[in-house]
Amino acid sequence: MTLTDERRLTQLQWLESEAIHIIREVVSEFEKPVLLFSGGKDSVVMLHLATKAFWPAPVPFPVLHVDTGHNFPEVLAYRDATVERLGLRLEVASVQDYIDDGRLRERSDGTRNQLQTQPLLDAITDGKFDAVFGGGRRDEEKARAKERVFSLRDEFGQWDPRNQRPELWNLYNGRHRPGEHVRVFPLSNWTELDVWQYIGAEDIALPELYYAHHREVFERDGMLVAVSDVSLPREGETVEKRQVRYRTVGDMSCTGAVESDAVTVDDVIVEVAATRLTERGATRADDRASEAAMEDRKKEGYF
Repeated sequence: MTLTDERRLTQLQWLESEAIHIIREVVSEFEKPVLLFSGGKDSVVMLHLATKAFWPAPVPFPVLHVDTGHNFPEVLAYRDATVERLGLRLEVASVQDYIDDGRLRERSDGTRNQLQTQPLLDAITDGKFDAVFGGGRRDEEKARAKERVFSLRDEFGQWDPRNQRPELWNLYNGRHRPGEHVRVFPLSNWTELDVWQYIGAEDIALPELYYAHHREVFERDGMLVAVSDVSLPREGETVEKRQVRYRTVGDMSCTGAVESDAVTVDDVIVEVAATRLTERGATRADDRASEAAMEDRKKEGYF
């Protein structure tokens, strides 16, 4: 083996290096960044990268969670434990608060993912955040594949897919006018498989929902939905106890599980490598509303 071979980065090392470079670039270029942290695997990896980027110093920005009120309890417990362990400042934008005071209304289908936009935009404005880290990946959904690493949002928090800046030679343009902000996606070039391989390599703990467990579910629109206070079976929908896991953990009322025997990180890696369905396409009902569901929401200010 030559010295050149020894210095050559693996795929995961290259992705980690790029993401850390992006995170450091944002901290040096912007006045007040914030990181979206829900307790989901992508935001967990992003936070892990941020801790590595500034170690042994603490992460120099707060984390923000838009809480729909329909989150999995296990994920909220994980979120709070992680924030306490790392000594982070957690900002929570609550959809329930907006419903309670009349700023938002419940949807007829009972889901709340699409109600997150206004609380998110208000939290960004109130916190005067000029850069917002998100865990979006280009392999998740075709609208996200259109996004640059640095994605400009106008003074209304809206995204124009035609107004994308070139990012040649890893040069990122964070210039923005007062009232505008930039969404930043350090995991843009990662895939779901990359994320899981990195979780395994770095021994990163996740909420147990990501691994196979037995849970009461019912089938709806081709998805396995967990029985809960916010997702109850309708007439004709049969409840069964199955061994399932979650590929993504969002609003309980519109996030489906998949049948699985994967109880370890290695098991999940094998399973993800074999699948031909994206995690959002397989398990997120809100993204099935139309061909342009995600893009329409992103234009309004959603991540």
